[in-house]
Amino acid sequence: METKDLFALVHPAIAVTVVFPLIGIVIHFAWQTRQRRLQPSGESKSKIPPTVGRDHVQLGKRLTGAVVGVCLLGLAFPTVSQALQNQTFTKQPWEALFLVLMFAATIASLVFLYQAHSRLWRVVFTVLTSLGVLVIGFQDSLLGRQQPWIYRRDFEWQVSHFYYGIVVTVLMIISLAIVQEIYQDRSNRWRLAHICLNSIALLLFIGQGMTGTRDLLEIPLSWQEPYVYSCDFVKKTCPTPTPPPGQP
Repeated sequence: METKDLFALVHPAIAVTVVFPLIGIVIHFAWQTRQRRLQPSGESKSKIPPTVGRDHVQLGKRLTGAVVGVCLLGLAFPTVSQALQNQTFTKQPWEALFLVLMFAATIASLVFLYQAHSRLWRVVFTVLTSLGVLVIGFQDSLLGRQQPWIYRRDFEWQVSHFYYGIVVTVLMIISLAIVQEIYQDRSNRWRLAHICLNSIALLLFIGQGMTGTRDLLEIPLSWQEPYVYSCDFVKKTCPTPTPPPGQP
């Protein structure tokens, strides 16, 4: 494996070792929190500790940061590698500067979202963070490129690791933004919205595990790219390989 291939493994490695274990822990605390809330007040002392709700919120916030971070890593690798390959930093410096600023602005918006207290600012930074992820993901459309730099499988968007990742990232950002609303709303509408959003996110996470594994098989190593990318991914055909010298 080349150095480029090792960098390509950073995104899936962090997803497997950090994000997915966090998902399991957050789901466990979410279930315990709900069980404790539904327990009748007349019953004996609950075996579930009273801190479980606070732990769920804290770990949920960390999960959101991890999801956004691993998403940006997944978008950054092909963006940087293609920019270096095409000499974008010297030939189109304004395009390169735009991409650098978008990554910085998205990260800054997420940091401000964690610190925002008023509803207005939470909405503003939620929109900015989500918009940053979308702009980076669909940068080729904005910059007028014929070929996307990011592996998207537009011809099978309904089972695309990219599209699942973008949607689940936005859902996690929204979930982070509405945490304060849950505790201020006595009608439990925000709590129900939180449950619905994260139930959808959980299904998408499962899809992420499946589609991510498939993409690791489909995305070639750097030295294999010229041949593999000459294949037709829609028709699932590849050119006939040239036989080695000395063979018919």
